[in-house]
Amino acid sequence: MVKNGDLLERLRALGFPLLETGKTVDANRALADLVKSGDLRLWEGFPVVLANSAKKNLFNYEKTLRYLKESHDKSVFESLAALSVALYETTGQRFSWADQLYDFLNARAKREKGLFLRALKKNRDFKVGGREMSTQRVKTDFQNYFAEGDAALSELLLTKEEFGLEYALSQVFSPKQKELFLKKLNGEKMNKTEKEYFSRAVKKKVMALANTELHRLSRKLLE
Repeated sequence: MVKNGDLLERLRALGFPLLETGKTVDANRALADLVKSGDLRLWEGFPVVLANSAKKNLFNYEKTLRYLKESHDKSVFESLAALSVALYETTGQRFSWADQLYDFLNARAKREKGLFLRALKKNRDFKVGGREMSTQRVKTDFQNYFAEGDAALSELLLTKEEFGLEYALSQVFSPKQKELFLKKLNGEKMNKTEKEYFSRAVKKKVMALANTELHRLSRKLLE
């Protein structure tokens, strides 16, 4: 039996709400316990907890699944994971680990992801595990507890089309370099090869872009 008080304490350390506790938390067990709690309010915060857990390199899909023994709980976990991927896409967040998570999902959950995506875009409520969930509360939780903590980056990414950020990045970086650039901004984990390539190629370009004199001269050329 999961005690909600203990569960909430662990979830606080994982960003729901976004409050540091200084404790080491088994994120995979906490996510599994969140699923098993059957508490809709906690289910609505699942995308927040998942995103913060993954950002801290604490999330492992298979380990979380192993904590779930009942088929219903496993099904709910898959659905909440699909919902999270759909929510990140809807809000313009780009996580390479979310793409990998989608690949882990079973066929049913992948179909659900499309349904969740449409519901979120049209602000319609939806069902998970046969229970109705609020689109508005799911979005609000994510905006309040996750996006707020990275507001500057979120605003930058959400408005990239208006300011031509995507085009500008493509002019400076190759597709792989752009991926690593965004990974670094998002605080996502990079493997050894990616770290070496970032240091060898991407970082040098970033340093050049950050040079105020180069920026001034570039602006002058465009006058």
